[in-house]
Amino acid sequence: MRILFTIILLLIGSSVFAQNWYEPKRGTDTRLALMDAIRPHVEWQLGKPIQFVVDNLRVSGDVAFAALSPQRPGGGKIDLFQTPAFKRGLIQPDFMDGTAVGVLYRKLRKTWVAVHHSIGATDVWYSDYVFCLEYGAVIPEWCS
Repeated sequence: MRILFTIILLLIGSSVFAQNWYEPKRGTDTRLALMDAIRPHVEWQLGKPIQFVVDNLRVSGDVAFAALSPQRPGGGKIDLFQTPAFKRGLIQPDFMDGTAVGVLYRKLRKTWVAVHHSIGATDVWYSDYVFCLEYGAVIPEWCS
């Protein structure tokens, strides 16, 4: 299957992923909707309240990508050993890349949905070819 995908990419060329993406500006409805879509997932694992530092945010049509650094309001660091996810036995802070959040979104009708996400991933999980067909426009450097 991976070979077939590679052949298709070579035949089509990287122009499939050359679509333009943009970064929604602070305070826009789109940016707020994207942060609100991932917030409950992150709060469930890291606890409330959460404030996001946006490291990278890209939107193209009905897909989006975000790389976020969650923190407590005012810049407070999140102690992974004190989070609900650690207390539930769901995370191992010693084997994580901090609290870094990666998200792939899809817009369904008028609502942004966080379809795939990770907290503390130590790899670029979204570079897997299965994501490239759907999200390649917002992660072209991982899909070319």
